[in-house]
Amino acid sequence: SSHKALCISNTMSTPEKQAPKADNDASKAASANGVDDSHEEVAEILTDLVQNQMSISSADASQIAEAQTTALQQLLQQGGASASKQQTVQALLDAAMKGDAAIQQQLLGQVSGEKKQHAFWDTQPMLNSEDKKDKSKKASSNNATSLPDPNWHKPIVPDKEKEDLRQEPYNMPKGFEWCEVDITDEEQRTEIYDLLYQNYVEDDDGCFRFDYSREFLTWALTPPGYLKQFHLGVRSSKSNRLMALITAVPAKVRVYGEEKDMAEVNFLCVHRKLRSKRLAPVLIKEITRRVNHTGVFQAVYTAGVKLPGSVASCRYYHRTLDARKLVEIGFTRLAPRMTMARMQKLFKLPAAPITKGLRPMSPEDVPAAHKLVVKYLEKFQLAVVFSEEEFAHWLLPRKGVVSSFVRKDADGVITDFCSYYHLHSSVLGNPKHNKLNAAYSFYNVAETVSLTELMKDCLILAKNEGMDVFNALNLMENDMFLEDLKFGMGDGNLQYYVYNWFCPTMQHDDVGLVLL
Repeated sequence: SSHKALCISNTMSTPEKQAPKADNDASKAASANGVDDSHEEVAEILTDLVQNQMSISSADASQIAEAQTTALQQLLQQGGASASKQQTVQALLDAAMKGDAAIQQQLLGQVSGEKKQHAFWDTQPMLNSEDKKDKSKKASSNNATSLPDPNWHKPIVPDKEKEDLRQEPYNMPKGFEWCEVDITDEEQRTEIYDLLYQNYVEDDDGCFRFDYSREFLTWALTPPGYLKQFHLGVRSSKSNRLMALITAVPAKVRVYGEEKDMAEVNFLCVHRKLRSKRLAPVLIKEITRRVNHTGVFQAVYTAGVKLPGSVASCRYYHRTLDARKLVEIGFTRLAPRMTMARMQKLFKLPAAPITKGLRPMSPEDVPAAHKLVVKYLEKFQLAVVFSEEEFAHWLLPRKGVVSSFVRKDADGVITDFCSYYHLHSSVLGNPKHNKLNAAYSFYNVAETVSLTELMKDCLILAKNEGMDVFNALNLMENDMFLEDLKFGMGDGNLQYYVYNWFCPTMQHDDVGLVLL
């Protein structure tokens, strides 16, 4: 969601520290809120699976058991699973099907006594380490001695008919209740803003806190086809205060050659005071249930932490735009024997773009620009497939939210396109500055100039909009310009995940998808 790399670097653009990535990536927030914190979670999750089986008809149970068995096998197949654990969990499943409650409780006790690093995610239908072994070759490579796995490019757990899905929402702890949050309502939009601002993410030292504007949140949560029931909140029954949030928006995503309707999951946030309640797993399960009821069984999300099942790993890079401000707020620092004057000279940019005719995109440009970008994204193995309406929503300029620029040739054909979105942070406890303005590279296509030349112009445009730093992932063809344009490499990797989809892993430059 998102996103998010706050980094402290020296003046030679070699970051020394990277703060946690924004929790709007579902899995990072889940980790922060206790999803993978103790072996108690194993007993809780397995108990839930068993109770689901015991509360439905035997016919339905046999169908659901298949999905649950598959999910639990993901847990078993994680590295280090002992033979005894495999036998215990299999016996638990057998006991569940037979309705032997006493044996179930005994086995649950055995399982809960074993520490599990990812107690929640290991029960989800994700790729595991064995699935991915020796399969992370470039998709374009033509290795005649390596035959594709016949199980690739299909769901890990088969799609279900609506009547076979859980019909009732998951239970909330006493004192809390589900709600749907209306992002179009000013008062509720402010509630979302306040929850995220106070509880979402800040850097390890408490100097920076992500500050998603209300306009950004509206943009992020209202693409064509969005559904209010995917903006899922938890309120206090007593005060009606919004205490937790998870969201999903629809997207068509291509994984290798397969196009699938998916959900992009984002903004998972639990109030600091409730993180001992383990709400995050319940939020994830409930948003999954709601998405499944619309006939969608895959999702895509990113995380700054390594969890089971990543399909690709990318790295953030950072380009200083306002050197003095970044030093004054502690975002970067002067290297030994580096003066402020030398640092400013190192990162100095021209006052105006060099590429002639580069201008903000207008609604009239959308059809041609859409065609250009969609064609370009066909190069990559994990990519969004925009409709023209979706492209207009995500990439038409919005002040303070997203900026996009096009260039036309002499015949009036759009040949070049660049874009970035705006995600700022509050600067805490600094007497001189209260905001860090950051631009994030979005989608870029260069045909008549080099990508490096186009992105240099993009840096200039961002600088002229008041940006202090420009961030980019090393996905798509971004490796071409990062070094030449003096980007510094960040500390952490951004992991990409595709929920309930079996495919080989891919390299960072196979990714053509940018998530907010």
